[in-house]
Amino acid sequence: MAATTSLDGAIAGYLAYLRIERGVAEATITAYGSDLADFAMSRGAATGWADGPEVAQRYLAARARRGRPGDPGLAPTSLRRRAAAIRGFYRFAFGDGLIDADIAAHLDLPKQTRLLPETLTVAEVEQLLEAAGGGTGGRRSRRANSRDALAVRDRALVELLYASGLRISEALGLDRENLSLESGMVRVIGKGDKERIVPVGDVALRWLGRYLSWPRPEWLEAAGAGDGPGTPIFLTGRGKRLGRQAAWDVVKDAAVAAGLDERVSPHTLRHSFATHLLEGGADLRVVQELLGHASISTTQLYTHITGERIREVYARAHPRA
Repeated sequence: MAATTSLDGAIAGYLAYLRIERGVAEATITAYGSDLADFAMSRGAATGWADGPEVAQRYLAARARRGRPGDPGLAPTSLRRRAAAIRGFYRFAFGDGLIDADIAAHLDLPKQTRLLPETLTVAEVEQLLEAAGGGTGGRRSRRANSRDALAVRDRALVELLYASGLRISEALGLDRENLSLESGMVRVIGKGDKERIVPVGDVALRWLGRYLSWPRPEWLEAAGAGDGPGTPIFLTGRGKRLGRQAAWDVVKDAAVAAGLDERVSPHTLRHSFATHLLEGGADLRVVQELLGHASISTTQLYTHITGERIREVYARAHPRA
């Protein structure tokens, strides 16, 4: 039986189903839409997508190829997400009667690789934090976009990332009402719009308090903006919410200034936060809550890192290692 609708129409129906009936996060819908749009442009997809699994299998096999000139292929995590998007789409199409064969049953997800995240030592984190401050003591300046003002903001941001283990998107999404300097807690809206309360250490609170006193108020005033509910904590010098790329640059510039690997990213601080907590004796379930992981298996990945650290210390210290 031929498909009862076009591929583009079926994809649009699937995305609407995810949004309206499943309540899937908008970022996930956008990612799936991009994946499925790429699939729709592949060879034979427009006319043969409903005939059997061959079109999808051929497409995923092509995207899995790596190392060929001009066709580097997808990273394993990206390929797995794309396969999940296509398989979910075919499940929807079959369940909705758009096709008469359960094509999804013939599509396997690529094996998930669990790579150990890169972390910094405590000493390296200290170097990074000092570099993010730019060596300034937070001197006030008449110019709200001066180097000193940006240094105070950057130090406050990096201190918060390490002190709380927030994802960069979570930190940048914080509004003023989400942070309580008095209680030392921050209210975070994480993946899937799940809310959690995370403590913030004293050092990070001091830098956040300094930044909230200056230069943030001057930036808001210059932009003609108030500081009511919904006002971002982290701003540009023009009083707008700080963007993701700019925040990445803050961390990368600090890493370079500290003489660390240029691959250091905001997520490196999140990994370091979790690893250092576990090395300090924190309970795995507590770390799971702080990170906002839905599954304990995700948090357990960090136990392998601490195990590696134990082996390294043993190898250096034991006379017969």
